Amino acid sequence: MEREDQNTDSSPPAKTGTEHHTVIDRIFGWAALAGGLALAFIAGSCLTAADTFPGKQIANAYQGGKALYEQATRYADVFKTDLWYEARTAERGVVANQPDRIAPGVTLYTSGEEAKAVLLGADGEVLHEWHRPFSTVWDPARSSIKQPQPDSHVYFRKAKMFPNGDLLAIYEGSGDTPYGYGMVKLDWNSNVLWSFFGRTHHDFDVGPDGRIYVLTHGFETKKDPYFTNLAATRLLDSLAILSPDGALLDTIPLFDAVVNSRYKQLIHTVSKYAVADPLHANDVDVITPEMAKNFPFGEPGQLLVSFRELGAVGVLDPKTKTMVWATRGPWLGQHDPDILPNGHILLFDNYGQFGTPKSTTRILEFDPATMEIVWQYGGTADHPLGSLIRGSQERLENGNTLITESSAGRILEVTPEGRIVWEYVVPVRDGPAGQPPKLPITCWAQRLDPSSFDPKLLTTELSQVEHKEETQ
Repeated sequence: MEREDQNTDSSPPAKTGTEHHTVIDRIFGWAALAGGLALAFIAGSCLTAADTFPGKQIANAYQGGKALYEQATRYADVFKTDLWYEARTAERGVVANQPDRIAPGVTLYTSGEEAKAVLLGADGEVLHEWHRPFSTVWDPARSSIKQPQPDSHVYFRKAKMFPNGDLLAIYEGSGDTPYGYGMVKLDWNSNVLWSFFGRTHHDFDVGPDGRIYVLTHGFETKKDPYFTNLAATRLLDSLAILSPDGALLDTIPLFDAVVNSRYKQLIHTVSKYAVADPLHANDVDVITPEMAKNFPFGEPGQLLVSFRELGAVGVLDPKTKTMVWATRGPWLGQHDPDILPNGHILLFDNYGQFGTPKSTTRILEFDPATMEIVWQYGGTADHPLGSLIRGSQERLENGNTLITESSAGRILEVTPEGRIVWEYVVPVRDGPAGQPPKLPITCWAQRLDPSSFDPKLLTTELSQVEHKEETQ
């Protein structure tokens, strides 16, 4: 019988001195690497904060990488962008219509659903549509956009119809920075007449001579030596002036227009969250002789502009390229200021009611001479008004106000007494399965008098047939 060896030891052999030192070396090696990375991080942070080489390069690389990552991940699903919101109501199409109280005409609007503009009748019938996906217009040789967002993310922010049925529109790309994508002019059948690939965004206007005034923006990567509160890498707005056929005539840097005026101290009011987009220009209107009659702060040919992050509206002189007037008031995050015939200003006050239970937004009419609010509409308990971004309004000839409540996908017409006499909710619903339905935003709406364009355009369904054949 075999005898078990009493001296047998089943424990692992003791580590030799060499092996012991190898483990210790590895521990110290990893610790040294971690310490080196920490020191590199601290050094990079210090260099970035001090704006010392290569601090700016590190910051630019980080911001660029962050933007690309967010573009590829966070914004890949269009329903997670700010183009689609959960529907607030099951109602669709025209849900209110009092023909004897509404301003006559047809309504032109744009939506976040796609790059299209819709001409709508009072009963909600679609009279005409213009479609032009950005991918069919984009020219990489002319555009600074090298990797545009998919067509599902690119839409018409604003559009203007001409008497002959042509349409002028600006593209924006949700989930991209800069998000301004360009401008296009289409004929009645959505054929491209010309395109402009400056980084156009938010708004444009057409002067009496046919010149086009459109907002553009781009990155600045140099630290401002005076306004040190601003981020080194930031968006700066400009105003591009185009000929009627889309040729660039001039560019006005809007940051310089403020800084080189007596209103430059407004830049110091930029909040911490806006240091990378200090102006956020969102409106431009050409001041006509009719507007200037009762508006003492601007002359014909000058431009009314809006800077959201400054909380300011003002007048820009395109000849001197400086601000000649500016004011701030009891509004927050404003959009679309309009000069009224009486010299007052009407604007969309996005956060004007942010402390109330339901409505967050109101429409204000104020007298710029006294800063008195002379009229406002903020919705009702049953019909709250709320759009924290975008939004527009238009004072109609009968005294009513047409309001574009962007985030709700809603357009409404209210009387001076605040009664809704016409209301339209975008009928489109979509979104991920198993979740509440979403609807696309309404970006811009305008009431048009049919007598202002060729009456033959709407006397036949031929336009719709031609468009259907052209897009097939």
